[in-house]
Amino acid sequence: MLSLLPVQKDERLLVGSETFDDAGVYKLDESTALIQTVDFFTPIVDDPYLFGQIAAANSLSDIYAMGGKPLTAMNIVAFPAKTLDIKILGEILKGGFDKIQEAGALMLGGHSVEDNEPKYGLSVTGIVHPDKVKTNAGSRVGDKLILTKPLGTGIISTALKGELIGDEEAREAVALMAELNAGAAQAAQDFNVSACTDITGFGLLGHMYEMACAGKIGFHLDYSQIPFLKRVKELAEEGMVPGGAYRNRDYLKTCVEIKDSISELEALLLYDPQTSGGLLLSVSTEEAENLLRALREKGVRADIIGEAVNNPGKVIVS
Repeated sequence: MLSLLPVQKDERLLVGSETFDDAGVYKLDESTALIQTVDFFTPIVDDPYLFGQIAAANSLSDIYAMGGKPLTAMNIVAFPAKTLDIKILGEILKGGFDKIQEAGALMLGGHSVEDNEPKYGLSVTGIVHPDKVKTNAGSRVGDKLILTKPLGTGIISTALKGELIGDEEAREAVALMAELNAGAAQAAQDFNVSACTDITGFGLLGHMYEMACAGKIGFHLDYSQIPFLKRVKELAEEGMVPGGAYRNRDYLKTCVEIKDSISELEALLLYDPQTSGGLLLSVSTEEAENLLRALREKGVRADIIGEAVNNPGKVIVS
């Protein structure tokens, strides 16, 4: 759809829509650039307060992926006020507010509409130094790829909706989705990270493919090093794979090569759409272990899962 719109050019526009980055970046002056993003979605958990936290963390993540600091946020709300208790909306907003405060940002208000299904998220504004903007386009051959947060939230959420698991079994995934990527972003600021994105609806391979195209580079992943949440493979075997994973796989079928040693089901986990997933960081081999250590010292789960190779626009998994 974006191809129907003209590409805008401005010397102050540092990051626009053409690279499919996580947010837009506009230069205000020599020391400050504005980051703007927006995201919202339907509930993925029954608890309205937790839903508000997860949706807010997901929206804030785009600021962190660009190397920035969130400043302000505005609520985006769709709610069936005639059929659901308005107190539910209050709990959603409280969850979002608490997460905005945790991020050190200010909530400025927002906008609501009547809708048949609840939806919630944020429009977030942040800042970054123009020379320190992280995009998905700068990865270099030989870089190591570091992933924060294990995969599998889409499958866990599907299993939770299908009542195949209970709240207790989903606790780890829910806590992960509500966790800010602030610690990971702060650790990355001390290193020469060449590219960064966060992993959300297009799954690991979808966002990795965007990074490969933007940087005119390729990636090689080591499947054995990719972290997954508990029970994800078991639940996938029981059919708890969201439809978005299949759509992601179909879209990427010509640009992803998965070795025969990896089963079709194992491969499907890499297409699982994530909610408020981790960051994918591309960093030089020399700095990778030190960055990994810095992330873990901040309590961030992080793993080296692959490297950048000279194979433009291709992702290979073995």
